[in-house]
Amino acid sequence: MFTDVLIIGTGISGLSFAIKLALNDPKISMVLISKDQVSEGNTKYAQGGIAVVSDFQKDSFQKHIKDTLIAGDGACDPEVVKFVVEEGKDRLEELINWGTQFDTQQENLHLVKEGGHSEKRVVHYKDHTGLHIQQALINKIKSFPNIKILENHTLVDLITDHHSSKKSNRCYGAYVISKEKESILKINAKITALCTGGNGSLYAHSTNPAIATGDGLGAAYRAKVHMDKLPYVQFHPTALFHQVNGNTFLITEAVRGAGAKLRNSLGERFMSKYDVRKELAPRDIVARAIQREIHKQKEKFVTLDCSDIDLETWEKRFPNIYETCLKLDINLPKDPIPVVPAAHYFCGGIQVNHKSESKLKGLYAIGECSSTGLHGANRLASNSLLEALVFSHRAALDVIIALKKTLPKKSFYEAIPEWIGDTYSNSVEIKEIRLLRLRLQEVMTNYLGIFKTTEGLKKADVEMFEIYKRVHEIYNQHKLTNGLCELRNMVSIAHLIIQQAQSITENKGVFYNQDYAK
Repeated sequence: MFTDVLIIGTGISGLSFAIKLALNDPKISMVLISKDQVSEGNTKYAQGGIAVVSDFQKDSFQKHIKDTLIAGDGACDPEVVKFVVEEGKDRLEELINWGTQFDTQQENLHLVKEGGHSEKRVVHYKDHTGLHIQQALINKIKSFPNIKILENHTLVDLITDHHSSKKSNRCYGAYVISKEKESILKINAKITALCTGGNGSLYAHSTNPAIATGDGLGAAYRAKVHMDKLPYVQFHPTALFHQVNGNTFLITEAVRGAGAKLRNSLGERFMSKYDVRKELAPRDIVARAIQREIHKQKEKFVTLDCSDIDLETWEKRFPNIYETCLKLDINLPKDPIPVVPAAHYFCGGIQVNHKSESKLKGLYAIGECSSTGLHGANRLASNSLLEALVFSHRAALDVIIALKKTLPKKSFYEAIPEWIGDTYSNSVEIKEIRLLRLRLQEVMTNYLGIFKTTEGLKKADVEMFEIYKRVHEIYNQHKLTNGLCELRNMVSIAHLIIQQAQSITENKGVFYNQDYAK
């Protein structure tokens, strides 16, 4: 298969990037790869919303910039923070023009306040903003005949100079595996964009869906693309203690913004001991505070006291959370919600420039899989969807220019070989893969969670190397399956996280080594 642009990932980054390209030039051919159904991915689980300055009487760009820099704990790129914040309003208006609706109040956007924000600036659609955005973008994307969507396909590897006769440090597309047929397809492309999200599945408890296995990160690592800040993994402070359909359920930050209070097992409101902003401190501070309180008590959770939020607000503003809790016999607002921190968001990833292009020519990374400099050492709540919109716009404008330049001819791409790994034994099901995945998650959860130690990182390094060796053996001896492909990516990034974590010598943002606090 040959296309002008190959887009891997169908969240807000991939979809908005494709829409922007199609609107600018309907002649650009595109292939859009979705790992599951096109509607599945991290975007649909984003409850909170998009942080955008829109009420200029009370808010300002400067306030939003300052809040982002403070949350990032001195590790943000100020130039990136400035243009992302300032371009946000235009990108939000585009999203609305593409069919996305947001809650309003007296004909103005209804704004809420979340942790780390000095003003109400988060626009939302009830408590399932991401799902609503995803649906609107899918409806829009289906109107373009030049976009081909391949569902149930997973990225295996990027096609680079290693697979060709050229030595130009360039990406030429990717190999992807069909989840249903487990056959591998070569897709050649002039431009490749990774919009594959993060790697929350590295941890036993994550707000991410199970398909968040860092496929873009793993493929980029093997292609020797530079990545940074990978150990800066943000843990969301308030995930529901109970599993919902086997998954971790998020309790949006906006619930605390609406007045919910955190209490320990003694019923004490404890956040004032840790930060003057209390429940609305940045996520790294709140997550560490909750974890410390849990260590002091018998219960494995703290509670959100929601009694100050009236029933009407729950039914209208947080219907998804209200109904989910009700199914668990948690009657809001009377009953408290048991919550724990859970792995949530990667602040680092593939290093890109201000137009989202990596150091490998022709390869762009947009959204959570990228490291743009916006988040620094800790992401400010609801800045992620904003980042995706701004960088997908900038990447699209750059790609339109890049496609007009002299690029390799189609005959060159056709000479690149097909995937050559299918001659191994037809071992379609390898039971050991699931056990290795669980072992990997255990290592990451135990040693690279909210609190780390130098000794723990060393143990993680040794144990992960043993897992890597076994996965490498399986990969060399068996036909590649979707499960093996995911595990291979997870091991690659887990290894890199551990390596980078051992080189960090100070606590900053979400990275906290207890040995440095002594």
